[in-house]
Amino acid sequence: MTTTTTTSERVEHGDGGPLNRDELAAIIARDIPAGSYVNLGIGAPTRIADHLSPQAGVMLHTENGMLGMGAAANGNDVDPDLVNAGKLPVTEAPGASYFHHADSFAMMRGGHLDICVLGAFQVSQHGDLANWHTGAPDAIPAVGGAMDLAIGAKRVYVMMNLFTKFGAAKLVPACTLPLTGLRCVSRVYTNHAVFDIDRDTGAVRVRETFGITMADLASRMAVTLC
Repeated sequence: MTTTTTTSERVEHGDGGPLNRDELAAIIARDIPAGSYVNLGIGAPTRIADHLSPQAGVMLHTENGMLGMGAAANGNDVDPDLVNAGKLPVTEAPGASYFHHADSFAMMRGGHLDICVLGAFQVSQHGDLANWHTGAPDAIPAVGGAMDLAIGAKRVYVMMNLFTKFGAAKLVPACTLPLTGLRCVSRVYTNHAVFDIDRDTGAVRVRETFGITMADLASRMAVTLC
């Protein structure tokens, strides 16, 4: 992959195309500071656990009542009683602990998590999050613990594809889908680029791009990029 530093604050990876989910999960894992307490949302964010080594010093929390979650479990490591919030089998890190569902939500709501990583249908340039309902009449809403995480975590990151299957950007000036939280997202990780969100001014800064130029990226989005 060709890497070009275009400014002191932005890195453009010029070839290789958009990232797949595991490549993006590895990028997010790279950016989580050691010593962080982190919740990974259901779906694609759970893949981040597979890219965090024990030496990373990151403690993973699950809303169904576990602190010290490890990577996904496979083969003989699968324990049907040991799952993440998405009901997928996981391993446990040394020192892992278990607790009541209500205690887990108290941790989420009480500001004890440093970072949560959630999926999203839309994120606005002011950091509004829409991730529990597509708005379609026949869609099944899925709130889960996202609303608690969105307001309780110190930092909220989003992991999603940048564009829908119809080509519309999911990072938008204002969300049109039902909201999960207001001005809560500070960073958006996508298969085409990573964005920092200034929730006060609405400025969207591009940190890194993958297989797309800044010009092409800007031409496909309604938000102004810096």
